[in-house]
Amino acid sequence: METARPIATPGTEAPLSPWRLFWQRLKRRRIALLGGVILIVLYLVALFAGFIAPYGYQRMDDNGFFHSPTWPRLEGVRLVVPRYQEEPGTFNYHPVAGDTKPIHFFVRGDRYKLFGLIPSTVHLFGTGDKNYPVYLLGADQFGRDEFSRLLYGSQISLSIGIIGILLSFTFGMIIGGISGYSSGWTDSFIMRFCELIMSIPALYLIISLRATFPPGMSSAQVYAMIVIILSFIGWASMARVIRGMTLSLREQQFVLAARSLGQSHLKVIVRHILPNTFSYVIVAATLSVPYYILGEVVLSFLGVGIQEPNASWGNMLTAAQNTEYLKNYPWLLAPGAAIFITVLAFNFLGDGLRDAADTKSL
Repeated sequence: METARPIATPGTEAPLSPWRLFWQRLKRRRIALLGGVILIVLYLVALFAGFIAPYGYQRMDDNGFFHSPTWPRLEGVRLVVPRYQEEPGTFNYHPVAGDTKPIHFFVRGDRYKLFGLIPSTVHLFGTGDKNYPVYLLGADQFGRDEFSRLLYGSQISLSIGIIGILLSFTFGMIIGGISGYSSGWTDSFIMRFCELIMSIPALYLIISLRATFPPGMSSAQVYAMIVIILSFIGWASMARVIRGMTLSLREQQFVLAARSLGQSHLKVIVRHILPNTFSYVIVAATLSVPYYILGEVVLSFLGVGIQEPNASWGNMLTAAQNTEYLKNYPWLLAPGAAIFITVLAFNFLGDGLRDAADTKSL
């Protein structure tokens, strides 16, 4: 049966749905939309990282240790990149005059799996000649392309935030809904357990749990365990908030009506109470994603997260611990800039969503 739509009388406008009102308020916050656009671009780039990156994350150039960035230039109607030559005994590279190679699109190169499933060797751009590398952000201490590793690292660092939030917030919503709806000893037990988890400093808990990993784990297994650890830490605070919202919702008329119709307690929680918390959950999730990303970065930076040769923004920053590297090769800080932009974009979007969800805002 189709729901009847409100009919506008002459001279009046039809009332807007809550989601339309939310979107109108959000559109007025340009900085939030900018954050959303940046995040869409970042996640699309991460999704197609293997295709966009000119090289594989493991590829090493024996003649390109600490290679400076090589920016393409226009030569007639073609983009070309010069061949660089190293000064003997140094890591200083200078272009060779008159020795260039054109950049081609959709070139064959290192093997990768698109979306982690489809084997391919086609890359968006490149020269096809190892003597004319395209290092947009330079190379690291092992001669690996910093730009390519930055893209591959985004797949890990960005996805951990989304997956971690989905797991922790889903678990926290269900546990918080059960706690607030049940009350009594169930509520007391769940809340005391939440307080126990929240009383432990997050960083020390992360490192302690990471220490329980068995040695010799693959990067995929380490990735999965980090997601589980971050989710285990994050669900408790969400459960407390959802519990408080459930306490105010469980006596509402629509909840009482559902209970009088004989619906089970779990169905009442999942179908009637939790959907009324979504506006808060969406905003809280957007603001919490940066903490999950930073959690992975900290673990990898400390050497207990994603291990070499796999790339993540955290383990790429380990080279930045050497002040001599930072002084002479500042492009090694590129992952730090990526983290900064990502966290800022999430905060911009989260603040805009919070303001748009506030019915008292203009």
